Amino acid sequence: MNTQRFIELGEGLGDIFELCELIRTNTGRLHRAFIFTTGDGGVLSPAAAFDPAGEGNYMPIYICREGIRGSGGESARITRFREAAAAAGATPVTVEVRRSTDFSDRDQYYRHITGILRLNHLIPPLG
Repeated sequence: MNTQRFIELGEGLGDIFELCELIRTNTGRLHRAFIFTTGDGGVLSPAAAFDPAGEGNYMPIYICREGIRGSGGESARITRFREAAAAAGATPVTVEVRRSTDFSDRDQYYRHITGILRLNHLIPPLG
């Protein structure tokens, strides 16, 4: 595995549908599903990591960055995401992260998340 990269889909309802469709059409490649939370009832970011295609060495992680406001209850969008992941044989892992606004740019934010995922063995290390 040489590269892992986040690909933002957007923050809206249609973007969640696209993420769910990516999971459905790439069930065999799904590595793991995630729900990133700020832990303060703030925002949720559903994401899905896929194994490299073919002989590639690129692991895409599709994300709807901070697209769901935490309201204490389970939103319909998160429910749809959980259902899509379950249909692919996965249970989303909830991971607490800092808000993207805590960082000066998105690259730093994604490095922060990548580090957490690697330290917890949720994605493979570079190698």
